[in-house]
Amino acid sequence: MTLNIPLTNTQYMKLTIAFLFVLFVCNAQSQTLFSYGKKAVSKEEFLRAYNKNNSGTNNTEKAYREYLELYTRFKLKVQAAYDARLDTLPAQLTELRNFRNQIADGFMNDDSSVKLMVAEAFERSQKDIRISHIYIPYTATDTAAAYKKAMEAYAKLQAGADFVTIAETYSADPSVSSNKGDIGYITSFVLPYELETLAYSTAAGKFSKPYRSKTAYHIFKNTAVRSAAGRMKAAQILLAFKPGADNNEKTRVKNLADSLYDALQKGASFKDLVTKYSNDNISFQTGGLLPEFGVGRYSADFENAAFGLAKDGDISKPVLTGYGYHILKRVERIPVNADKNNTNALAQLKQAVQADSRIQVAKQVLAQKTMKTAGYKKASYNEKQLWVFMDSAYKGKQAPKSPLLNDKTPLFSFPKQQVTVSDLSNYIIAVKSSPEITRGKTMQQLFQQYTETVAMEYYHNHMEEFNKEFAFQLKEFKDGNLLFEVMQRQVWDKASADSIGLKKYYTSNKNKYWWETSADAILFTCSDSLSAVKAKTNFTKSPKDWRTLVQNSDGTVQADSGRFELTQLPLAATGNIQPGYFSEPAKTATDNVHTFVYIINMYKERAPRNFEDAKGFVINDYQYFLEDKWIETLKKKYPIIINQPVLQSCWK
Repeated sequence: MTLNIPLTNTQYMKLTIAFLFVLFVCNAQSQTLFSYGKKAVSKEEFLRAYNKNNSGTNNTEKAYREYLELYTRFKLKVQAAYDARLDTLPAQLTELRNFRNQIADGFMNDDSSVKLMVAEAFERSQKDIRISHIYIPYTATDTAAAYKKAMEAYAKLQAGADFVTIAETYSADPSVSSNKGDIGYITSFVLPYELETLAYSTAAGKFSKPYRSKTAYHIFKNTAVRSAAGRMKAAQILLAFKPGADNNEKTRVKNLADSLYDALQKGASFKDLVTKYSNDNISFQTGGLLPEFGVGRYSADFENAAFGLAKDGDISKPVLTGYGYHILKRVERIPVNADKNNTNALAQLKQAVQADSRIQVAKQVLAQKTMKTAGYKKASYNEKQLWVFMDSAYKGKQAPKSPLLNDKTPLFSFPKQQVTVSDLSNYIIAVKSSPEITRGKTMQQLFQQYTETVAMEYYHNHMEEFNKEFAFQLKEFKDGNLLFEVMQRQVWDKASADSIGLKKYYTSNKNKYWWETSADAILFTCSDSLSAVKAKTNFTKSPKDWRTLVQNSDGTVQADSGRFELTQLPLAATGNIQPGYFSEPAKTATDNVHTFVYIINMYKERAPRNFEDAKGFVINDYQYFLEDKWIETLKKKYPIIINQPVLQSCWK
């Protein structure tokens, strides 16, 4: 049904302005800054590259125009690489595939969902909940009996029956006879996430509906709520019961525990008594010190005694548990973080979330988003027949023939992939021997799990089609690799191998290559100051043996001889430098390396360099010469047209 509601003038104007704004933004983002041949480069792409390679402190017209020249040359060279089909080289394909795999996982997450999970864990960590529990397990082949029993217990609770009585009657927890279903206080990360959620979503004094986990039905009662107790560092003396201990033995242990407690009250050393009496083979080695713990780690009696100690150093009376008698000493109580702005604590909480089963919830949220993004489409099929088909595959039986469903029946699709019943059947056969994947799941749940798995794989394999940032990084890496490859072929290798061209270029440009004030020298580089002092002393004794000195230094001393301009040498001052001059070892600015120099001959007058002396400079300049000639050719093939108004908008 369509509702025709007339707009007021004000509403119409607002709607028009909003539309024009969106149109303006879209046009601004899609503006062409320049073209080369039939290829266009948007202002957005150019600015992204500019901002990435500039600090942003010099956003002048000159800076933009200079970078535009560099960027147009870059695009021409990369296009030449594509023209030469260098992107099809096996090495290029392998490097691109490896890079894609490296960065893809970083995009396969949903930060917003993780943030919500962290916020939820923070809120739950602020309080402890005391839980009573009815536990009704089931087998993989028979859940009906357990369900019936759970619903029967639930009905009696609804009718007003006492929770303890129902727990003693229905719960299969072995400890129910002693704890009456009371499992004590819990906080976040103590129970599996699904049961933690059940506990925190049950109001104080209320009980939950039966909840089906992977192994059992659970009914929780929230019996008390308190501010979070935090964590505890404590030491213990454990007087353990021997296996099969009778009442006489237990009485003996109790009397010993009482006597030790009395001794501690009179000043006896806790550590000495641990060494002499404690039966805990792990903690007794550290003076009784236990690993730091929070609520829900140990039995309720043990934790109540530990967290009941008022201050550091306090000692508890003997505490009876199923292991024996414990005497506890409080070492330190660590309060729970209550500051939402504590970045270190929240970072630790995020790590805990990502390592916990609850991260699967965030992944499911991502999977649902991914299904929409990737273009998931559900096909038309008979669901009841599908569950029968899946159950048959799971049990290794032949599925009953049906005109409504067969191996080729499509289940869902993405733009470039269709999934059929046969694909699902192969998945069921593959995972049925993995209980961590299938345990406690219905066929519907397994199908949803399979759908999400396929969606995530499809998204991963086609991510550049859906994620603009990923596509940019991938193309940036690909173009960078192609640039290196094409420059190697068109410029660097040619310049190095063209001996005739190099000499010709040198002859035509001799006036560019001069020696300024220079010297024949030996330059020593040492790994530390002691090596430098030792090397200088040994060199002074026998200057001609400097190569032997280097060879015998086990790599701590390196040396290079040749002609250097004085500005290239580590000299504090260049005046009055004479043959035989020895500089003092000097530490470099960036590391612990120490250098010193020995002057053999001096050349104070400016002099031309011969070809061999100038060769390194000539090769470098010749590379630029070849590159400029190449760029001229590319500009003829791909004429560059710059949209001046769009360019000017970059700095205005």
